[in-house]
Amino acid sequence: MIDTHAHILYGVDDGPATLEDALEMLSQAEAEGITDITATSHALHPQFHAEKEDALIRLQNLQRAADQAGIKVKIHQGHEVRIKDDIVERFDRGELLTLAGSKYLLIELPSSGIPGNTTSVINEFLSRDILPVIVHPERNRAIIDKPERLARLINHGALAQVTAGSLAGKFGNDVRDTALQLIDANLIHLYGSDAHDLRKRNFFFDKGLTYLERKKHADAVDIFLENNARVIEHRDPVILEPAEPAPKKKWFIFG
Repeated sequence: MIDTHAHILYGVDDGPATLEDALEMLSQAEAEGITDITATSHALHPQFHAEKEDALIRLQNLQRAADQAGIKVKIHQGHEVRIKDDIVERFDRGELLTLAGSKYLLIELPSSGIPGNTTSVINEFLSRDILPVIVHPERNRAIIDKPERLARLINHGALAQVTAGSLAGKFGNDVRDTALQLIDANLIHLYGSDAHDLRKRNFFFDKGLTYLERKKHADAVDIFLENNARVIEHRDPVILEPAEPAPKKKWFIFG
């Protein structure tokens, strides 16, 4: 299995602090059946920015250490890029890493809303044959309140990636319910752990997939894992016709 979103590089953001911490994470990933990881350190984030050259050097160091330790996980380059006014210009200058050198680029929205330039950024990347992937939309407050906001971004040509921990219930029921709502509407295309450490932000990769299967979403599991593989194979994604998200069920207690 392939994890298309993990903060696995050490000492560059809020992921593992040391090489040893990163190796422990890779060992856990292998135990969960993960064979490949895209190392998506934060870029253009208000608090973190992993420089491209630094990220690539640490990736090489970590891969070498993993190989020596007998950990059979291949690490691929990447960034999780916070949307900014100059994001396209920074990409054009070669400062940002796509997933495994493919045309897929992870885009992070602020947690509280959707910036006004998001659709124009999507269009700019698409004009460069780059597929912007909106990460963890189920954790964005504006999308939680109105999931149709993600539908508009998908209709503009973006993709979206759900976080394993969201489906495993690690961010609360509201986030998990939103994740299922978006999946039901065919608005999610990729699956990633967004792992940061082995304590609070673990992989939960298998737990998220197991939850989907328990909710009779085995077809979604198949598509997510297929698309994750297509990322590192530099192939086009499987995309189902998007729909308007159905309203969430409301429960009333009468007494």
